[in-house]
Amino acid sequence: MRDVHLTPSAAPGWLASLVERLHDGSASELVSKRLAGRSPGSGRPDDAAVLMLFAGAEEAAARPADAGVLITHRTPTMRSHSGQMAFPGGRIDPGDDGPVDAALREAHEETGLERWRVAPLATLTSVTTAGSNKSVRPILAYSADPGQPYAASPAETDDVFFAPVDELLDPANRFQVRLMGWDGPAFSINGYVVWGFTGVLLDVLFSAAGWEQPWERERVLPLETALRGSRNEERLR
Repeated sequence: MRDVHLTPSAAPGWLASLVERLHDGSASELVSKRLAGRSPGSGRPDDAAVLMLFAGAEEAAARPADAGVLITHRTPTMRSHSGQMAFPGGRIDPGDDGPVDAALREAHEETGLERWRVAPLATLTSVTTAGSNKSVRPILAYSADPGQPYAASPAETDDVFFAPVDELLDPANRFQVRLMGWDGPAFSINGYVVWGFTGVLLDVLFSAAGWEQPWERERVLPLETALRGSRNEERLR
């Protein structure tokens, strides 16, 4: 399968170390560990892909103040993962050239993001998500000028925004959530709670990039408690 080419050389200086950690596999190992080892078996094809898109000053060597990562809120009426915070992405269709192509297509359909604005930089090892048991390929990407992403498919996504990296890294916005014996990292941003697959990916990206600030990992909240009063409107089964 011929996919969209990765262009790691297009990474700005402040993302270079993160791209390197993704290429050497260390970040992928950490994702699998924090998701309790949910990696698909050898040779299993990818079912879906997500786009982890960063934006911020292209000329900066260190992480700039305007660094942000694109996040969506899944419409609460969706049948699966309703009300959750997520990276743009979804199922790899037969017409897609591969996971990178699928992630770019899905991002355009969900947020209006034009693919010519995006430089795909690296991929992580596929991870199996809980519940749906899908093999998902995370794609790291960068855009110097992402335009104005918006909720292009309201039935699927009702909010789209660039979450400021500085706010996500703020220890006051970080905690752990517990669900059915599983503890995982979570973030508070714009009144939403980011947790689960997306929360773990953000946690690993920040750690791999060397951006993480000390925060209270011992602060663990039941997921239901953490979501109470949030804008997520998640239905916990």
